[in-house]
Amino acid sequence: MQELDIIGEKIRKNFEAKNAARDAALGASRELIRYCSLAIRATHRAEYDDAARLLTRTREIAAQMKTAVAAYPDLYFTGYVQDGLKEMAEAHIVHALITRAPLPDPDALGVDYAAYLNGLGEAAGELRRYALDTLRVRHDNSARVEQVLDAMDDIYSLLVTMDFPDALTGGLRRTTDMVRGVLERTRGDLTVAARQEKLEQTLREFEERETTLAKTK
Repeated sequence: MQELDIIGEKIRKNFEAKNAARDAALGASRELIRYCSLAIRATHRAEYDDAARLLTRTREIAAQMKTAVAAYPDLYFTGYVQDGLKEMAEAHIVHALITRAPLPDPDALGVDYAAYLNGLGEAAGELRRYALDTLRVRHDNSARVEQVLDAMDDIYSLLVTMDFPDALTGGLRRTTDMVRGVLERTRGDLTVAARQEKLEQTLREFEERETTLAKTK
């Protein structure tokens, strides 16, 4: 049957092209996630110029990845493509919040809303790390830590209002639960740190008084 041969060849060529697009997108997703991780690490290290350069590279890779699967919507919505976009959103959000820059818009990033919201939730975990690192390095920087905690609270307050099926939000409910736990633990850690700081201040004042009294005798 000549018709069957023609149909089979047409399908085979389509699958070959689609498989090539899949391989290209998968490779780009892995590279994208790696650059996002590097950008977040640079941001935590206050290497902001390096972080900005890495973030620029993430946008380039994301554009390549989306181009690779542009003809195949089912590939675009696969886990590895959406995970890459989520990681890119997270990296940009973390950088913006830590450097006190305006939050990036999902449309400007070219990230689907579900991936953006999940990236926003993941960013809360990085903010916890930043807050704890800030406390360890500078015990007198409680005002900055409070700002970070407020940002985490704002993120949770937004995510909890997105009460839609997971099929639409990409499993956002699970991310929102994670953010709630991170927020509660961070708030508890900061309370303990504040009490510890107050105790240390009281001890210092006591030692200073004792030293002054000893000198007057």
